[in-house]
Amino acid sequence: MLPKPPPEDHVPSARELREDLAAAYRLVAHFGMTDLVFTHLSVRIPGEGHRFLVNPYGMLFEEITASSLVEVDAEGEPLQATSWPVNPAGFVIHSALHRAAPHAQCVMHTHTLAGMTVAAQTGGILPLNQISTEFHGRVAYHDYEGIAADDNLSERDRLVANMGDKPCMVLRNHGLLTAGRSVAEAFYWLYYLEMACRIQVSAQSTGAPLSLPPARVVERTAEQFKVSHDKGWLPWQALKRKLDREQPGYRD
Repeated sequence: MLPKPPPEDHVPSARELREDLAAAYRLVAHFGMTDLVFTHLSVRIPGEGHRFLVNPYGMLFEEITASSLVEVDAEGEPLQATSWPVNPAGFVIHSALHRAAPHAQCVMHTHTLAGMTVAAQTGGILPLNQISTEFHGRVAYHDYEGIAADDNLSERDRLVANMGDKPCMVLRNHGLLTAGRSVAEAFYWLYYLEMACRIQVSAQSTGAPLSLPPARVVERTAEQFKVSHDKGWLPWQALKRKLDREQPGYRD
């Protein structure tokens, strides 16, 4: 029997977060959303201070395991002994949202072909499909300011302001980003945001006129996609069962 979702006030253990984040890395690789060893998925560790888990710099996402994840502070500096480097510059976007956005317990950022293609379009995410309509009113946009690094600290404030309480962001001329109250929720948003981008690029590539539903239908459909505290939990259980069958080493 499928177990019930955790209660809304559930506080995951560090081990649970390690396994979930390692699973997310493997799944991002499985679904073709990687950029070699670049981009990051991160999650906040409950407790005092700013502590997060992130990938060791240089490992492919398909190689990530629970124990290989590195605990870092808000500046991306390791808080544990590690034989792998960490990329502090790559953690700038993540740390800004983790520290200031209450719903950004987990942050995922990708550079996919479809995501970067839509990020280069002025229209952003278009409501071309039922999948796409879930993002109506739930996607933020942030203009490109160059490589996010510590030499532009004010960009952190703009990132946070632009994100607001939305779960998704299109980083213009850059890529996609999602945030969630859990790894499962952030991955749900990332997977379907990527699918929305793939649908859009595919539809545009046909050269045929695009059909958009009336605004009232888009708004009603978006409302039908209720956002609950366990968003993405059910498919997340199925995806972890898949990994347990095919790549059980992610839990090591």
